[in-house]
Amino acid sequence: MKVDQKGHTITIKDTQGDFTSFLDKVSQSNSSFDTHNLIIDLSHNKSVTLTDLKLLLPLSKQHKKAKKSFVVVVEGIDFNAVPSQLVVVPSNLEAHDIIEMEEIERDLGF
Repeated sequence: MKVDQKGHTITIKDTQGDFTSFLDKVSQSNSSFDTHNLIIDLSHNKSVTLTDLKLLLPLSKQHKKAKKSFVVVVEGIDFNAVPSQLVVVPSNLEAHDIIEMEEIERDLGF
């Protein structure tokens, strides 16, 4: 697990390729990330499934409740099948763009 912080955004990258252990580590240390926007980068893990992504829903809901963004980066998945409560994009650039747009929306009161 690699953690990078840039401004109000923390990017957590899965470096092991084992989604279950990665999810456990992120869940255990989530309290230290809950005041930041969060990008979960699973782009290097080619075995991530839609079922795996659904396991991130509680973390996503917790961040949304705290008025922070939660974006997952994953490639090679059917983005139409992803639940609407979860923001999933294919690249880090799009993840940062989504966070920027959500920050603007929050600043405007939406």
